[in-house]
Amino acid sequence: MDASQPVDYQTEPSAYRHWKLSFDGAVATLAADFDENAGLRPGYKLKLNSYDLGVDIELHDAISRIRFEHPEVRTVVVTSLKDKVFCSGANIFMLGVSSHAWKVNFCKFTNETRNGLEDSSKHSGLKFLAAVNGACAGGGYELALACDEIVLIDDRSSSVSLPEVPLLGVLPGTGGLTRVTDKRKVRHDLADIFCTTNEGVRGQKAKDWRLVDAIVKPAQFAAYVQERAQALASTSDRPADAKGIRLGPLNRRIESDRLVYTHVRVEIDRAKRLASFIVLGPSPALPRDIAAIEQAGDQWYPLMFARELEDAILHMRTNELDIGMWLIKTRGDAAAVLASDAVMLAYKDHWLVRETLGLLRRTFSRLDLSSRSLFALVDEGSCFAGSFLELALACDRIYHLALPDDAKNAPSMTLGELNFGSFPMATEESRLERRFYHEQLPLERLRAVLGQALDADKAFELGLNTSKPDDIDWHDELRIAIEERVAMSPDALTGMEANLRFNGKENMVTRVFGRLTAWQNWIFQRPNAVGDRGALKVYGKGEKAAFDWHRV
Repeated sequence: MDASQPVDYQTEPSAYRHWKLSFDGAVATLAADFDENAGLRPGYKLKLNSYDLGVDIELHDAISRIRFEHPEVRTVVVTSLKDKVFCSGANIFMLGVSSHAWKVNFCKFTNETRNGLEDSSKHSGLKFLAAVNGACAGGGYELALACDEIVLIDDRSSSVSLPEVPLLGVLPGTGGLTRVTDKRKVRHDLADIFCTTNEGVRGQKAKDWRLVDAIVKPAQFAAYVQERAQALASTSDRPADAKGIRLGPLNRRIESDRLVYTHVRVEIDRAKRLASFIVLGPSPALPRDIAAIEQAGDQWYPLMFARELEDAILHMRTNELDIGMWLIKTRGDAAAVLASDAVMLAYKDHWLVRETLGLLRRTFSRLDLSSRSLFALVDEGSCFAGSFLELALACDRIYHLALPDDAKNAPSMTLGELNFGSFPMATEESRLERRFYHEQLPLERLRAVLGQALDADKAFELGLNTSKPDDIDWHDELRIAIEERVAMSPDALTGMEANLRFNGKENMVTRVFGRLTAWQNWIFQRPNAVGDRGALKVYGKGEKAAFDWHRV
């Protein structure tokens, strides 16, 4: 399944094979019309609007373009152009022929895309309405669940369902179970029936059980959807008269052992199963007002940096499975990073800056959620300041070079205002709050040194770094730490890292990802799902799955 051709997360509307995007004032319509012959990999057809990773790459791109290219849009209507079918969920035959790693990465990216809808609704006023005009199953219903409202056509046949347990022996892996309970507050006994019923629930029962917000007869369906779309739009503060910016293709070069962008480089050492992410900071000559930012468009540094880093993370996750450790480095002028942050802070309520902060927030979160060991290296020439400090705070460890005899060239870390809540994790807490368990004394001490360059000793005193070797010990200590890490079990490390990174309060999003990791990593490998006679393997063959009846 995992062919040698790498997955490319970059696309644009003229290349879409699966989605039709249209605009009418404050309302955009994103219509599913999946090309069954355009699967990302050979071996299956995307029948009945079933989807694979390629479909979700287009969905992610479409939402990004609405955010940045169409600020006038306040509501996105998600619907279908297929007769009697909204979306039948993830393609079962694709799952049946996929490797375990492919399935889990697919589920993770799909989760992040769904969560991105809710993130935009909460933080930037972009609302989503699922106009379910046909059968809506599995991942199709999970997409609807990520929207603000769900309207179901009442035509006696259209239903919503999560049939993974009875049909496939797996679970709704993109947040289905969690959103049914945590978000829609479906009573747990009714949810139990719903999730073990092949045919799903339709009509009044779907509304009574809170599975949808409204049911509407076919003759009134289109008018009602428009009415609700406009009502949702009225709650948004996205500007009606702003001009969007075009998101052009990234300046990217993929080499055998390198990814090269304008501001981000990834260097891969295959022998050591190690990758170094090098982020280049902004130049001091940055736009200082909104007019200059709008003129810069997609070349505005924070926006370009966020797009490049996101693409690099996604590429490395999917295409470089053996590279289990990422070293995070920065190069540049800390003062320039802080100046760029100051501009974002000053104009944080402007739609373009707000959307850029949102993209940075979601991209930093992708680091937290990546199943890789992350070490930050604060060494000579680095610029871990303000927003760039988030890169280090997302890591499992921070190594900070001490130069006791060369104070002028000693690398430093600098806290900025953006570190105190502008880029919350999936837990909705800042990485500093996570680091110090919300304890007020250490957080107040950090506030007191806001804007100050902190050398290795001072950062260590404040709890901001893990280790502070001097220039004599630096290379040996790093070598030993890296060699020890890459020699450990990747499975155990993935579980350990996720547990330690998300050590605070739980919410719907952390439960979605925690359950994905625990459930899907286990269930996707059990013979009841993927054995020769497992439910995923025999689906569509007219055979009955053979289950091992032991409860484990």
